[in-house]
Amino acid sequence: MLIGCPKEIKNQEYRIGITPAAAQEAVHHGHRVIIEQNGGVGAGFTDEDYINAGARIVDTAEEIFATAEMVVKVKEPQAVERAQLREGQVLFTYLHLAADRPQTEELLQSGVTAIAYETVTDSHGGLPLLAPMSEVAGRLAPQMGAWTLQKANGGRGVLMGGVPGVEPARVAVIGGGVVGTHAARIAAGMGADVTVLDMSLPRMRYLDDVFGNVFNTRYSSKGNLAELVAESDMVIGAVLIPGAAAPKLVSREMLGTMQPGAALVDVAIDQGGCFETSRATTHDDPIFDVDGIMHYCVANMPGAVARTATLALGNATMPFMLALADKGWQQALEEDEHLLRGLNTHKGHLTYMAVGKALEIDVLSPKLALGK
Repeated sequence: MLIGCPKEIKNQEYRIGITPAAAQEAVHHGHRVIIEQNGGVGAGFTDEDYINAGARIVDTAEEIFATAEMVVKVKEPQAVERAQLREGQVLFTYLHLAADRPQTEELLQSGVTAIAYETVTDSHGGLPLLAPMSEVAGRLAPQMGAWTLQKANGGRGVLMGGVPGVEPARVAVIGGGVVGTHAARIAAGMGADVTVLDMSLPRMRYLDDVFGNVFNTRYSSKGNLAELVAESDMVIGAVLIPGAAAPKLVSREMLGTMQPGAALVDVAIDQGGCFETSRATTHDDPIFDVDGIMHYCVANMPGAVARTATLALGNATMPFMLALADKGWQQALEEDEHLLRGLNTHKGHLTYMAVGKALEIDVLSPKLALGK
């Protein structure tokens, strides 16, 4: 199979979809790999690194989209990229379609077979291709929130860990999954007073067993959520419904109960955000003010630590990429129900129920789609 990897063009996105190690593995399996010139520079990989791995460097993304049987990326294809996709081609990347009607419609129009990292599952009920970036984003969230809290950035001017005689920042983390756990761990490590809200009692028992008194847990009822939001210097939104739009848990009305300059960090922004007042921002212009509350809503947070994020993502995606290439995408999907759940579009059909529900688009069963 000819596998192609273009340079990412989303604002301040320095990751790349294929590492030199993954390219070397693919070549070892008998496949050809083409990488856009300087595609990996932002993550610390040179063209020479890819050449030494057996890949070929091409001058333009257009050549990759025109010739590759499978295109491997990091972020969702931008409009200029979507225009180059075609039926019979496989796209393997993050998509987050539930919050993006234009992208969904254009992928359907292209006929491309689009497999989304974020909806591939595993035998434990996890999301193995989302987890690495959830870990990165979770660990980044308190760091970015601490920066947002600085007075020069419009924040309250509160230090996360406080100092002797002055209490630390109060941090509420909504959601005790992968993002929330890593966010709480780092925030607590910075010295903050941290509480994690979750609706799963087994999950809260697990957090208590593993982390003890490192941070607190509370059941995520409407009353508890409202109380903690009002008390907190920072609220981190870490909720996830796989493949679906994030629920709006913090309303604009609730902002009025917070201290001026408090910070909201919406890690769920790729799926539309879990704060009513959220809108996607970029690393160039990451924060905005609504009613005196500072919002950090960067849609590609892990891009800020491109090398770490690229290596982590490459480790996770490599086995799936090789399965799609070695067996052919159809056989790979037929043999692996977890990989099949990653199928979001095929030959003009939407194949993921949560996206169809969010966007009110008809959905075809993935298994039926494979027969077309």
